[in-house]
Amino acid sequence: MYATCLSAQILGMEIIPVCVEADANEGLPQFIMVGSLGTAVRESQDRIRAAFRNLHLTTPRPLRITVNIAPADVQKSGTGFDFPIALAVLLATSRLPRGCLDGVMAVGELSLSGMLNRIRGVLPIAMKAKETGVRLLLVPRDNLAEARSVEGLRVMGFSTLREAIDFLADDVIPSSNDMETPRQVLNSYGVDFRDIRGQSSAKRAALIAVTGFHNLLLVGPPGSGKSMLASRIPTILPSLTGEESLEISRIYSIAGLLDPDHPVIGTRPFRHPHHTISPQALVGGGKIPVPGEISLAHRGVLFLDELPEFSRTCLETLRQPLEDRQIIISRVTGSFHFPASFLLLAAMNPCPCGFFPDRARCQCTEFEIRKYQSRLSKPLLDRIDLRVECPPVSFEDLQSPAADELSSKDIRAWSEEARKIELARFEGTKIHFNSEIPAPDIGRYCPMTAEASLFLERTFDSSNMSARACHKIIRVARTIADLDGSEVIEKKHLTEAFLYRTPEAISQFS
Repeated sequence: MYATCLSAQILGMEIIPVCVEADANEGLPQFIMVGSLGTAVRESQDRIRAAFRNLHLTTPRPLRITVNIAPADVQKSGTGFDFPIALAVLLATSRLPRGCLDGVMAVGELSLSGMLNRIRGVLPIAMKAKETGVRLLLVPRDNLAEARSVEGLRVMGFSTLREAIDFLADDVIPSSNDMETPRQVLNSYGVDFRDIRGQSSAKRAALIAVTGFHNLLLVGPPGSGKSMLASRIPTILPSLTGEESLEISRIYSIAGLLDPDHPVIGTRPFRHPHHTISPQALVGGGKIPVPGEISLAHRGVLFLDELPEFSRTCLETLRQPLEDRQIIISRVTGSFHFPASFLLLAAMNPCPCGFFPDRARCQCTEFEIRKYQSRLSKPLLDRIDLRVECPPVSFEDLQSPAADELSSKDIRAWSEEARKIELARFEGTKIHFNSEIPAPDIGRYCPMTAEASLFLERTFDSSNMSARACHKIIRVARTIADLDGSEVIEKKHLTEAFLYRTPEAISQFS
């Protein structure tokens, strides 16, 4: 007898619906699987045989079972096909009533005992199931909350294959399916910007960076508070929109990093990879690529501490994502696109010992300083909007009362007010932040006074800046104007934006 069950394959960020076909006939006892299958998929026949045996589902007579996963030209991988293959075989061997799998999609891994195990990527699979008009999605119990975060789709979760059989045969609903649709869970932070003493310029730059999602580089000696400031950036990041929340949750689902109990991410990601990270882990990789740290920081922050200590290859791989806001990985099987719209936050010392230009403590030679700073290429630095020097904190600042400093709550409230202006400006477009304004639309979204326009023209001619740098200065000025509540960019906004491009620690030997 012939039977089918719908399922899905994850290819990068794309979900490909597939059809699991099963044919059971009398003949030489065999279990044959075809359809461009990876190792994990081929091994499913052994897991299914053991599960059937332990659940007493073996057929009364030997059968020749052939399973095909179509389309055959799509490479299949992962363990999520165990469940749909088992259901298709049961239907083909008359263990399930005819028609029970019509319009049904199933995904899940099967253990030898018949238990259904959690798999990755269920959230985007559920989104695709709703899009294609599937009437019912069957998933492992541990993936139920994740699948139910997609509204308008009927989802059932099971702990064992036996529960799924009972449901399909007799419509017996497991009690484990009685649960509320999951909601966003916001993280609470145990740190605050009020803990940082001094560094007013760096704090101001951090406010501008998170409001317009501009890349930020902090330069200063050890102990000046660069890492401390960076660790508090999550406390002032703007709130997520519903669209952004699902976008981030989709990426984390494919990467297998979603919390089973709280599958809808409610805060912007903050990724902090070590400087020994490989280029593949940073951008994503594998035979069938999975998201790397850059994509995991999508709509959030990628913090690279001790920036020059990262390998040159890793640093140069940042150039294309920072410009195009996506990563394209090419393999023999095709090209895979991953989103990469993130805020790059980086910190570095000005020299190998960290104390330049204080020659009383810095013993580095000019050659050593040049060599250290040259680890950051000009094209990469050109893509960083804000470069701020963090000088050593004075004793007076260190002893100042915490009450004198702005709290994370105050800074975030200020940022959120400017963010409302941004959202209203870009309503109906695909632009989320000022940093994403396309070059052809700068004139439309960034009007400026005649005085500001003249200042920009003179500065451009005298400083030999690139076109990219000029556009970034205008975008930063647009954010500064939003923070001031100004509809047009004034000269003071451009002046401040320009000063963030030329800190002494970077330009000393440029």
